[in-house]
Amino acid sequence: MIREAKHTLAELENRLGYTFNNRELLHEALRHRSWVNEQNARLRDNERLEFLGDAVVNLVVGHLLMRACADLKEGDLSRMRAALVNETHLAEVARRLELGDFVYLGRGESRTGGREKNSILADTFEAVTAALYLDAGFDATFTILEAYFRDALEKLEELRRHDDYKSRLQELVQEQRKEIPHYRITGQSGPDHDKTFTARLTVGDITTEGRGKSKKQAEQDAARRAIDLLEKPETP
Repeated sequence: MIREAKHTLAELENRLGYTFNNRELLHEALRHRSWVNEQNARLRDNERLEFLGDAVVNLVVGHLLMRACADLKEGDLSRMRAALVNETHLAEVARRLELGDFVYLGRGESRTGGREKNSILADTFEAVTAALYLDAGFDATFTILEAYFRDALEKLEELRRHDDYKSRLQELVQEQRKEIPHYRITGQSGPDHDKTFTARLTVGDITTEGRGKSKKQAEQDAARRAIDLLEKPETP
């Protein structure tokens, strides 16, 4: 089989940490339609595997989110999953594997930078995921993908915990007090290019003030202060 490549499939297997029993699955996962169209042989491109891989990636990431974020509701989980399985992020994962060096591309697609295109990289990653799933089963595929999504999961969870204080406060007060927080911008200072805003939050008998470089940041700061008061242990 003739192809332009910088590395052998054994190197890709080494990066994945898995040796295929049926290597033809891996070959198929790497065949872009532009390459297949240039060949005389009857070969299948990777689009069918891409279809299956999309489902497998969504299942794995959904499972990871369910495990990591036990307090989140369906809508929040869906938004976080979408951030992890979009084309841009999957292309980033593919670059970590250097999949662009392994994909079978037609001459024209290769000459026009196909090995760096997000769409090709993301689709190839999904196809390789499907090949793993068919050859190794779900458990092994889950373990391999978990390593590549772990950092992104941790970053999303960190942002959720530290930045989205308004959503956390909303959930907290509705569960505890059946009340709705009210925000009001009470002041601003500084020059136009470097303003600081002050926001006042009132919920029940709690009032806090927050500051930030935008109205949203000031409201988030006020919500953070309110959460600190609500979660502060009561002294005997």
